[in-house]
Amino acid sequence: MLSLLAFALLATAFATPITNHVVHEKRSVAAASWSLSHRASPDSPLPLRIGLKQSNIDKLYDELLDISHPDSPNYGNHWSPQQVADYFRPGVETVNAVKGWLVDSGFEHQRMRLVKGGQWLEMNVTVAEAEELLKAEYHVYEHPSGRKHHACNSYSVPAHIQEHIELITPTVAFDALIAPPKRTVPFSKRKRSPLASTPVPGAAKGLGDPSSGNGPKLLPGSSGKLKGIITELEQCDEFITPVCLQTLYDIIYKPVSTHKNSYGITEFTPQSYLPADLDMFFKNFSKSQIGQRPNLISIDGGELQTIEESFNFNGESDLDLEYGMTLTNPQPITLYQTGDIPEGASFNNLLDALDGSYCTFEGGDDPTQDGIYPDPLKGGFDKPESCGIVKPANVISTSYGMNEADASLFYAQRQCSEYGKLGLMGTTILYSSGDDGVAGFGNECIFPNGTQGVGGTRFNPSFPGGCPFVTSVGATQVNPGSSVFAPESACEQVIFSGGGFSNFFSIPSYQKSQVASFLKNHPPPYTSAQFNNSGTSRGFPDLSANGANYVIAIDGEFELVFGTSASSPVVGSILTLVNDARLAIGKKPVGFINPTIYSEGFKDAFNDITTGGNQGCGTPGFTSAPGWDPVTGLGTPNFLKLLAKWLILP
Repeated sequence: MLSLLAFALLATAFATPITNHVVHEKRSVAAASWSLSHRASPDSPLPLRIGLKQSNIDKLYDELLDISHPDSPNYGNHWSPQQVADYFRPGVETVNAVKGWLVDSGFEHQRMRLVKGGQWLEMNVTVAEAEELLKAEYHVYEHPSGRKHHACNSYSVPAHIQEHIELITPTVAFDALIAPPKRTVPFSKRKRSPLASTPVPGAAKGLGDPSSGNGPKLLPGSSGKLKGIITELEQCDEFITPVCLQTLYDIIYKPVSTHKNSYGITEFTPQSYLPADLDMFFKNFSKSQIGQRPNLISIDGGELQTIEESFNFNGESDLDLEYGMTLTNPQPITLYQTGDIPEGASFNNLLDALDGSYCTFEGGDDPTQDGIYPDPLKGGFDKPESCGIVKPANVISTSYGMNEADASLFYAQRQCSEYGKLGLMGTTILYSSGDDGVAGFGNECIFPNGTQGVGGTRFNPSFPGGCPFVTSVGATQVNPGSSVFAPESACEQVIFSGGGFSNFFSIPSYQKSQVASFLKNHPPPYTSAQFNNSGTSRGFPDLSANGANYVIAIDGEFELVFGTSASSPVVGSILTLVNDARLAIGKKPVGFINPTIYSEGFKDAFNDITTGGNQGCGTPGFTSAPGWDPVTGLGTPNFLKLLAKWLILP
């Protein structure tokens, strides 16, 4: 009997694989505004999604540098979408290894589904099954908006499987997308005060929701409305108009290759422009454009909602399009209107539409962070997600962002890699760097215990601006009482230019010397407890443009607004004009610009900003300095100098 029992126990031991689990992801910073509610019920369902390691992803940077550095013989040899898809598709070995692990853990093959594109493996499980598989402990968290979320503090996978997995969801990450609060109707028909755009602690933070902190800002205590429009250059320190920007940055060019060129501007529903506002702006600043509209590409049900009309819902879109269209006239503008009204959207939803190899039907996105379509909510987009529906524009400007700390490391890395792939295909990706200086949205900083909130002491960098494959754009200003011909400074009116050092991404080679020079010659008076001062971290922004006192037409009135929301589309406009000139002589768009703008040959193509800072987290923040700095980057663009240099390149 004893021998039979021993044999049975031995057989059981061999039937249960012995694995050496290692921690794959651990949350170091608690998500803002979420609170622990209770232990998750063992039988609660979880839509488990395993992001498979992409082939050659470790070569992405080198491949991108090869076609983006001005000294490379392959400069400008952009890849096709099919080349990108084939090169990074997860290998058969990876797929089989992960499936084998799941089978060994007791899951039948029929429960698994490799989704379109081959980058995600999905499987519906219970909390108890997930906890056993991942050696994790799930809890339920609640948001003030009423939304609940299952998450764990860390999870583990077998050591031999780790190399095949990028991330697993839902685990340590919290929502980058939170739907607007439920309403009895899609929107109340009450007009909102412009000042209501000030972020409210604990409010929902959908990218396009008025409480998100994204979008331009008004002078506190002021309606922002103007009684008359000033177009004189002598008053650019008080009123920024298109002619001020053209003078500041030597923008003297009229596009001639508009049929070859493309410029995309991103908006997230419920933000939307008002046609009457565009015409009001054009009537005063560009009469020939009256009646012109952007070419709207609806992504996941994106629409121009007109139920709610106020600064909160129209300010961002009106600003981006009024200046983007005017500065590039007659270049047609593509509007990527992203997300339906009930659910909204995330950056991943935008990326899905731009690259068919990135999205996967019912599986490429994380339901805890991204918009999932079809949307079952009343009035929601009832069709499959928009997957690879449009060729990416040559330049794409996005004036939205989030705190880097709100994303998990692997979630941010996977998205960042996608920006690199778009760069391989020849697209320039611009993101505004944020309006809160070294702090996160609503001046939230990081406490020593890892939570975020007002009063924290550690700087809170933004995302995606800290991704090395995007170009991050900060804000400057014409100093009060100064001439438009005088040097600008970092923006310190109403907003502070977002900037600093990433806690996620290492420093790319293209900016190593500039960042090292700043840290050596202008060492910030802060310790490692306040920011990543290792010298090995990605610094941002990369460059800047004016972000103060913009005159915009909004809801039938002219108002003054502030923000890096303005800076990004202005830089996008300048690069679009450069692309036009290159296309006119048979050359290709500039694509990923960072290796070029940091190169020695482009050193004098920017107006160096040496005054002003970006305070936040109870500190003066960083200070502008000669050369690159984490307030204004390399400085503001000089269009004519940039044009001359880019026309010489292949």
